[in-house]
Amino acid sequence: MQTGLLHLHNLLRWIILILLVLSIVKSFSGWRGKKAFSPGDAKLWLFTMISAHITLLIGLFQLLAGRFGILTTQLPEGVSVMKDKFFRFYWVEHPFGMIVAIVFITLGRGMAKKPVSDETKYRKAFVFFLIALVFILASVPWPFREIIGRPLLP
Repeated sequence: MQTGLLHLHNLLRWIILILLVLSIVKSFSGWRGKKAFSPGDAKLWLFTMISAHITLLIGLFQLLAGRFGILTTQLPEGVSVMKDKFFRFYWVEHPFGMIVAIVFITLGRGMAKKPVSDETKYRKAFVFFLIALVFILASVPWPFREIIGRPLLP
């Protein structure tokens, strides 16, 4: 089960990245093209938020009870979480960065429900989604990162 959830978490990363890039492109083109806000945009933003929240729930389970979870792993004797690069990343940096990114995705999605002009919706959503993308890209354990790197696909 642990391996399956880890693989699902890894695959959902790609779904979020694709949906987030699409949301950024659509919100930017809507903002700059002064387009009318469409239900299709709202649905795309909703799917982006839903996939991010599902991935968050799986990630929180992995953080607590996964193979290297807080409840299932003991740190080596004399090792501090903040001094160990592996545990600092997976127990502090990765969860914090992803939670912040999901907050920005949720704020961007919330713009679809605000009674403001379409240009404002698109502009604010663009900014929120772009900030979320930066946090996600900084918090993913890419393969080129030593000690913490994971493969691109499970």
